Amino acid sequence: MIQLYKIGELAKAANVSERTIDYYTKLMLIKPETRTETNYRLYSSETLNQLKRINQLKQEKYTLEEIRAKLEQWNKVSHEEQVTEKLSSLEIHMQRLEREVKELEPLISNLKPGQARKAFSSLMPQSLACIDALYILINQGPFI
Repeated sequence: MIQLYKIGELAKAANVSERTIDYYTKLMLIKPETRTETNYRLYSSETLNQLKRINQLKQEKYTLEEIRAKLEQWNKVSHEEQVTEKLSSLEIHMQRLEREVKELEPLISNLKPGQARKAFSSLMPQSLACIDALYILINQGPFI
């Protein structure tokens, strides 16, 4: 059975205000799953996931228009909720890492060679594992 949320329940679960739910609905960033006989909007658990993605992107300083474009892009990737969720989360995480690496570049360039080797030696195994995982992911689907 699909869990449906009234606006107040959804707002509490997503840690946003009811006004935010109304605003995002008017902007068509989210949409109600159905309405009750008394015309209350009911939202699905997928909407809750969508709100969490929106909040992540807002924290990354994306505008609502950029968020809309990202959501549309992710929805085209797959209609399977779990795959879409994981891919969107991965994309956000990769963008965060890219920004953090750019912030580190000036600091790394000032390190002495021995300090740089020591810093990178601990990161290398994890980095290689991440690269391997991305390579496997890319080669499993029609992503090109």
